Amino acid sequence: MTASEREKMMAGEWYCCLDSELDELRARARRAVYQHNTLPPDERGNMAPALKTLFAAVAADVFIEAPFHCSYGINITLSAGVYLNAGCTILDSAPVTIGSGTMLGPGVHIYCAEHHKDIALRRAGLEIARPVTIGKDVWIGGGAIILAGVTIGDGAIVGASAVVRRDVAPGATVVGNPARVLP
Repeated sequence: MTASEREKMMAGEWYCCLDSELDELRARARRAVYQHNTLPPDERGNMAPALKTLFAAVAADVFIEAPFHCSYGINITLSAGVYLNAGCTILDSAPVTIGSGTMLGPGVHIYCAEHHKDIALRRAGLEIARPVTIGKDVWIGGGAIILAGVTIGDGAIVGASAVVRRDVAPGATVVGNPARVLP
């Protein structure tokens, strides 16, 4: 039996993102994101109801500022006290786990998918997704980009506008493009 594109995506295998089931999952996420981004703040609270039910798991005290964007939502796990500032984007083709007390500055982007390097395969929608794990009490500065497969250890700091391509050790501070450890 052949695995569906969603099953291949979840297994970390090459899959076609131009699949009807994945299209519907992205449409569901867009509707939840739209509700979150357009509800008056007093009605939205910490996060819009549709967004809260979309995520894999979310603690009660998580706060997500609007606007926010995600690809699927179903792969996002947010622990207690997580704060996402305005303009954060999580392209969650693979699991994205954010530990307790972690704060993301405005405009932080997390990308799980990598498109194929072969032009014809890329044009056909072939990609692979790798998980992103962010530990507890991490601070990620505004405009930082976290790439597929990265793990950021507990208590680490990622400077504003850093592009994180490799794992960050617990307690380390990284800055720049590509992100490098501060001495």
